Amino acid sequence: MAWTDNQNQTMPAEFILMGITDWPELQAPFFVLFLTIYVVSAVGNLGMIVLTKVDSKLQTPMYFFLRNLAFIDLGYSTSVGPKALVNFIADQNTISYHWCATQLTFFILFMISELFILSAMAYDRYVAICNPLLYTVVMSPRVCWVLVAVRYVYSASVSLITTIKIFLSSFCGHNIISHFYCDSLPLLTLLCSGTWEIELFILVCSVFNLVSSLLIVLVSYILILKAILKMNTAQGRLKAFSTCGSHLALVVVLYVTLAFMYMQPKASHSFDTDKMASVFFTLVIPMLNPMIYSLRNKEVKGALRRVWKNLCKIPI
Repeated sequence: MAWTDNQNQTMPAEFILMGITDWPELQAPFFVLFLTIYVVSAVGNLGMIVLTKVDSKLQTPMYFFLRNLAFIDLGYSTSVGPKALVNFIADQNTISYHWCATQLTFFILFMISELFILSAMAYDRYVAICNPLLYTVVMSPRVCWVLVAVRYVYSASVSLITTIKIFLSSFCGHNIISHFYCDSLPLLTLLCSGTWEIELFILVCSVFNLVSSLLIVLVSYILILKAILKMNTAQGRLKAFSTCGSHLALVVVLYVTLAFMYMQPKASHSFDTDKMASVFFTLVIPMLNPMIYSLRNKEVKGALRRVWKNLCKIPI
């Protein structure tokens, strides 16, 4: 392995990823499993992006945010999935210094964006259910674009600062990452210089991102629940619960997973358990999102039927 010393900054030419398992007999089954999950996730999210873009009846704020959620899910599963698949069949699980930095940048970017796009979706449902007469005014296209743009700019800023702080530090001569992708916490264990400043920054950002976005979701759904309970008809309550139930379930799963990964005390932190949580977060959740939002949504299923009919009319 080559090391360089650039202006007193020691950096490896590449890193070795430990992968998900050390057992050779599990490599092939895991490859098939992960490939299936990634393909289903990619097709589902790409399909959701295209469907919500081309169907005229899905041009609402709810589906605008859903399209962005699908783009984010596709982004962070792709930032991790293909490299993880290659490592299952490669002789040595290596990643170059610069590709590791790139992977970390995009992973953090999409991870933070996921939190805040879910909070935007919760706010959208609050306005739709609690203030339906003002919905088109409050959730205008301009407001929706601003909500999304601010989240992307903030996420990109935190991502770049974290990556730059880590990769401008000196590494101690170790290049083995106890993970199947480049994540901030395993990389911190390889640094020689004091890491308290970077750790504090990551902790503060993680707490802020989780708490602020979760607070928006909780307040929105508490107000939604109050509004639902005041509805006169059982059909109206059922429709409102159906619209919000799947979103709320995924939010709970996502936040519990992230809190488990990034807010554990350092003394009890285990990278082995992180790997299992990361598999769920980076591959399983992006696969579940389009399934749940399409299979439980009559408008999406109707749009699929319309698109399929239009495709069948095209002469071959």
